[in-house]
Amino acid sequence: MYVDIAGKLFFGFIALMVMARLLGKKELAQLTPFDFIYAIVLGGIVEESIYEDTASWRHVWFAVAVWGALHYVVGKATLKSDWLRVWLKGESSILVKDGKFNVAELNRNRLEMEQLRIMLRQQGVFSFREVKDLYLEPGGEISLQKYAAQDKVTPEMLNLKPQDKALNFLFIDEGEVNKGILSYLGKDLDWLKAELRSRGINEIEEVLYAEWAEDEGLYIQSYKKNEQGKSDIVKGN
Repeated sequence: MYVDIAGKLFFGFIALMVMARLLGKKELAQLTPFDFIYAIVLGGIVEESIYEDTASWRHVWFAVAVWGALHYVVGKATLKSDWLRVWLKGESSILVKDGKFNVAELNRNRLEMEQLRIMLRQQGVFSFREVKDLYLEPGGEISLQKYAAQDKVTPEMLNLKPQDKALNFLFIDEGEVNKGILSYLGKDLDWLKAELRSRGINEIEEVLYAEWAEDEGLYIQSYKKNEQGKSDIVKGN
């Protein structure tokens, strides 16, 4: 029994390595929804075959070969059909365009603002002020374009001594106030409401997103302004 299991493991490993080489390296770098399903089923085929007494190593090879061939054929078909490629592999979603949030795409992809902030920080971007366009790729990662004014300029070019930028904090996320952050920064709800009223926003529920930094003040995008294609930006402390 143990020898049989070891043999299936060995042949299963070889089969998986062969299929990985034949199908390319994209699974190692990026998983689309189609590739994700392929990888899960492929692993399940080998796992079930190992512990199934009636399945020999030939069955393992056959199952892996059939599944790999199916993946290959479908992959080739997606190159010929735009509709099939979008349906199986997905397409990029525009989350921010010209500095404005696309609320419909955010909701469709079930993304929260804090999730986006984390993904931005992983790209070295610490504020939405810097973001001109933001895309969610089929594999789940983001691609972004900064405003031209945010492009990197080395201090040596301008003979300047750079200063560290202040941290920014999320105050309002889709109409919900982060009271813990307000308290931590020594501010309260009355201060926040006053800042909103100064911009013609009477209700917190009208705000899609609001962040604050000590050196740049409050940055706001409201649902109403966003739908009209305008950006709400507040400067000051």
